[in-house]
Amino acid sequence: MFRDYPFIGGSRGSFSPSSHAVAEEVPLTLNLNGRHVLTAMVSPHDYEEFVIGFLYTEQIVKGIEEIESIKRDKNVVSVLTKNPFKVIGAKKIVLSGCGGTSSFTDVRKLPRVTSTFTVGAETITAAIERLPDSELHRSTDGIYAAGLVDRTGLVRSAEDIGRHNALDKAIGSALRGGIDLSGTYAVCTGQISSEMVRKCLVANIPLLASRGSTTSLAIETARATGLAVVGFVGTGRMNIYTHPERIEGAPPMPSATDGTREG
Repeated sequence: MFRDYPFIGGSRGSFSPSSHAVAEEVPLTLNLNGRHVLTAMVSPHDYEEFVIGFLYTEQIVKGIEEIESIKRDKNVVSVLTKNPFKVIGAKKIVLSGCGGTSSFTDVRKLPRVTSTFTVGAETITAAIERLPDSELHRSTDGIYAAGLVDRTGLVRSAEDIGRHNALDKAIGSALRGGIDLSGTYAVCTGQISSEMVRKCLVANIPLLASRGSTTSLAIETARATGLAVVGFVGTGRMNIYTHPERIEGAPPMPSATDGTREG
């Protein structure tokens, strides 16, 4: 999962040799119904969970029941669906820092959250704090974590060099386990992007919370589609950017004209 690489460390004009653990990044090939359709750059684990989550959040399959078979041979995963003519368009490459390939400019084409799930603010903070602090994360300081939480606590978690990949892995694992995603919310360690928002919308996940920041397009997309977005969770604070009605005890959101500024 990681390798030690030598480096020259510098501090205040002084240099010395050392080594550091670096997270591995490998290409994963997806063959769908006999056709090579995707190469993704991922961490070298949980390949099948990533593929299931990716196919679902990219709306290629509507559920795991549409997958006839899934086989892995090293870093190649081959999937057959019940509709053997179902393929995605041109061959794609998904980089570790990027997510899927859909356009987010027209929110009218995106799903709306129909889940009525609500959760307390302290519960969100506790869930973020329970995200795995794995040896991989401690060694490399270069890995993202994502998880799904229901009324009982953290039910699925995953790690990857890409935050979108980690979310796909968690969703894929949940689908394999028959978990109702509308009764969960997502937590993560990286910045919330519009792509992560879209993945939650497809899965009917009502809330997405992170230790980190969020982007303007993520907020605008979530605001229009019913998803609660919560950033900077931890150390007794959180920023609720959209749909505070999903967080128990939170006041209504101020209007966009109250303090919104451009810079």
